[in-house]
Amino acid sequence: MGKTKIKASGVNNLTDARYFAAREVEWLGFKIGDDASSMKLLAAKAIAEWVDGVKIVGEFEFATAAEIRAAQAQLPFDVVQVGMFTPVYELEALAGITIIQEVVVEKSTTETELLEFFKVRAPYCAYFLLDFEKAGLDWAMLNAGGLFSIAFLQHLFKEHKTLLALDFPPEAAGTLLALLGPTGLSVSGGGEEKVGFKSFDDLDEILDCLETLA
Repeated sequence: MGKTKIKASGVNNLTDARYFAAREVEWLGFKIGDDASSMKLLAAKAIAEWVDGVKIVGEFEFATAAEIRAAQAQLPFDVVQVGMFTPVYELEALAGITIIQEVVVEKSTTETELLEFFKVRAPYCAYFLLDFEKAGLDWAMLNAGGLFSIAFLQHLFKEHKTLLALDFPPEAAGTLLALLGPTGLSVSGGGEEKVGFKSFDDLDEILDCLETLA
């Protein structure tokens, strides 16, 4: 998809997986765990076997390195995404595995805290995923200078390969990418309206905009 890498996060059905693979995203992420919003490992494996040309990401929130390695023995993930509160010693124990470190931004997060978090974990992680969506923070807030300065984010993205999870209107894609310069974006699918059917209108609009910018 050109220079902007796209990660499809939280994929939980074959319809989404096929859609994102057809749109040639870089990564297809499956949230692996025991809670209701996660997928069982075998279900993720069954879906992953139907798609080609994408890197498979196992998304783990609180799993230990041993648990992640055990899961990878069953479904060989290309990449592992670890949760915000994964201890550094668990990252060390995942040596040899490509890691995406999730970073959830809160309204109280400071630039100093964010810089320190990235600095400590950068030796172990190939990418960071900076998530503004979970706290309900969007592009309008960011563009207005709320929370972090644009200059700070530009510096952060220059120093670290970072994927951005942020709610923004499709028409703002060009401005956002040109201004901030993230390595890529994280997008989500969601549940099917019924088995094998759902509307991708919103995603199509965003991905079409990104293709024109490539």
